[in-house]
Amino acid sequence: MKLHIKKHWRIWLLVGFLLVSTVAVFAPLGGSGGILGPGEDADQASGSQYTNLQFGLELSGGTQVRAPFVGMTVSGLEIEPNDERAIESTLQDELGLSASDVRADAESGTVEVFDDDVVGNTTQAEFADALSAAGYPTEEGDVRMGVTSDTRENAEDVLNERLTERGLGGGTATQVSAPGQQFMVVEVPGANRTEVIDLIGDRGQVEIWAMYPDENGTYETESLLDQGDIAEVGGAQQERGDTFVPIQLSDEAGARFGEAMRANGFDQQGGTRCRYDLNASLEANAENDPGRCLLTTLDGEVVFAAGIAPSLSSSFGSGAFDEDPSYRTTTTSFEEARELEINMRAGALRTNLDIDNRGTTFFLLPSLAERFKPLSLVTGGAAVLAVSLMVFLRYRRKEIAAPMLLTAGAEVYILLGFAAAVSLPLDLSHIAGFIAVIGTGVDDLVIIADEIMQQGDVSTSRVFESRFRKAFWVIGAAAATTIVAMSPLAVLSLGDLQGFAIVTIVGVLIGVLITRPAYGDILRILVLGEDD
Repeated sequence: MKLHIKKHWRIWLLVGFLLVSTVAVFAPLGGSGGILGPGEDADQASGSQYTNLQFGLELSGGTQVRAPFVGMTVSGLEIEPNDERAIESTLQDELGLSASDVRADAESGTVEVFDDDVVGNTTQAEFADALSAAGYPTEEGDVRMGVTSDTRENAEDVLNERLTERGLGGGTATQVSAPGQQFMVVEVPGANRTEVIDLIGDRGQVEIWAMYPDENGTYETESLLDQGDIAEVGGAQQERGDTFVPIQLSDEAGARFGEAMRANGFDQQGGTRCRYDLNASLEANAENDPGRCLLTTLDGEVVFAAGIAPSLSSSFGSGAFDEDPSYRTTTTSFEEARELEINMRAGALRTNLDIDNRGTTFFLLPSLAERFKPLSLVTGGAAVLAVSLMVFLRYRRKEIAAPMLLTAGAEVYILLGFAAAVSLPLDLSHIAGFIAVIGTGVDDLVIIADEIMQQGDVSTSRVFESRFRKAFWVIGAAAATTIVAMSPLAVLSLGDLQGFAIVTIVGVLIGVLITRPAYGDILRILVLGEDD
């Protein structure tokens, strides 16, 4: 039997998708599930040993952390753009905040505070009073616990970027809404609780400070750079026994940084010496004449202190740094350099997650999760067996039933290829979606077969096409209904329901666009005997 490409393009399209799915599932680079991330071993990887499929928490074990956001918010304010900094400064003074713990946004008309101590020890009334002192009269009832949607989206993006940078395959960070509260749910297959808490427990606010003596010999500390000033972060490197992270500043930040270095004496010939003791406090170091130091801080804690090399101080003095604002942040270990790189690349969380007080942690042993995999296969096999039995009892014709079951199987296989290609971590909700796709797929194929075979003999291609077109309108309308019904579940952050909805929608689209038309062509060949 010859299958001409032009006449039977639907069948060839199905074959093409099957080949692409095979590459995605089994080829070494077809999906990320089979590739180990940095620091992973074979036991930690969430993917299959033989395929590129990734498995979520329920099928591979790992840790789930669910925690609310720390913060208080006032909305509906008419803030002038040039008043944002003034509001933030007033709140810092009134509530004892640092610059990173308060955010005023004129565009959305909101003011937020994020500091754990402030939110935990300051009442809503005190926040309202502080905002009133800034020139924006506010009542206690105007203050709500929680943060804005923009801050939640920032947290989701930053945490997902951290997971990617850390090489934790299959890890996800997702917002989940509950009545009156918003949570962040972080799931990391193959990771223990300590690993996950270390990754998400800190905000990761990186700043560059300068410590230098003033005219009276009294040491001052000044924040010069934050992550918003950094244009590019290189990978952690080791060279001649030193570990460092290359930093490229933006042009505006570079000019500002170079000017500050010259104004504070960091441009002297021969560079500067730094005797900062990381084991002592900032105040203690200031009393012990540490010299001119450039301090790298993480969440307000000094993690590295260094003087300025002669070549860098010379570039400050000549102005060459302003033209090419780049330098190296040296660390004491490669692990420290890697941690610094991750925080700089991913960015800082605007707010903390309240893990200790209101958060919950769930850990599933990988050995227990492994038991769910064969059970999932048994469940899927039982569904296929039940469907096969019903199809056989209904038609008792192998030329009708066999292609139907093979087409339904092809639909599931293509869906697996999609999961591998997009690195979708499969869990029990996705397995339920696969079973739903099998059911709806075979149901649509039954509609096609019934419409064509139950209305008398099919003698011509025209009769076949007329009946097939009628059946396709029915399954198309059913597919549209399913997609519309599932779309809110796929978009909204509703936990496992989201995974179920996504798999179901993608499966329905694969069926309507690829497998159902191909089955129609196969059935026409078998019924009419068309082979050219």
